[in-house]
Amino acid sequence: MATTLEVKDVSFRYANGPWVLNNVSLTIEDGERVALVGPSGYGKSTLAKIMAGYLKPVKGTVLWGGKALPKDEYRPVQLVYQHPEKALNSRWKMKHSLAEAGVQDPEIIREVGIREKWLERWPNELSGGELQRFCLVRALGEQTRILIADEMTTMLDAVNQAHIWQFLLSHADKKKMGIILITHNMYLAKQVATRIIDVPSINNISVRTDDL
Repeated sequence: MATTLEVKDVSFRYANGPWVLNNVSLTIEDGERVALVGPSGYGKSTLAKIMAGYLKPVKGTVLWGGKALPKDEYRPVQLVYQHPEKALNSRWKMKHSLAEAGVQDPEIIREVGIREKWLERWPNELSGGELQRFCLVRALGEQTRILIADEMTTMLDAVNQAHIWQFLLSHADKKKMGIILITHNMYLAKQVATRIIDVPSINNISVRTDDL
């Protein structure tokens, strides 16, 4: 497999606070399924935002195919946030959020469990689990080569979690899309990933921090 995503000696801290990430390096191969696991406070969510290009590291680089990670409308690495309400525009109805992301595939919308009546609602009229479904669909554009799922289904019950993961793994196989799972759940990590990385072992921070 060809290397597609490289994190090289990345360090990061917020506003001169303690280091959240310190000299973190990892490589994700094309189409690979990787789980990043570990307790809160070791920078998993911060690392996810950096790998997706939403945060710039203080030190180090993130490369896509040996070049700088694209920052324009072509984002090959997409992130589904742990807190979906922060990722959606509160002034847009849900149908507008899907249209803005270029989502047109009705099969994906149906498989993720989005009901037609939800499309006319505002984000504050939906539950956290319903919003998580929309955030997942928004991230599954044609340009997506790697999906980062940060505790993506935590607001759903076990049955719906299982259904969404079954769909997503099938979709990833069909599209040859890689998955980076960020989770505390080792059982889920073993079910989804072919490689598991313990984040505290690659993050050289001396004390646990707030993982934002």
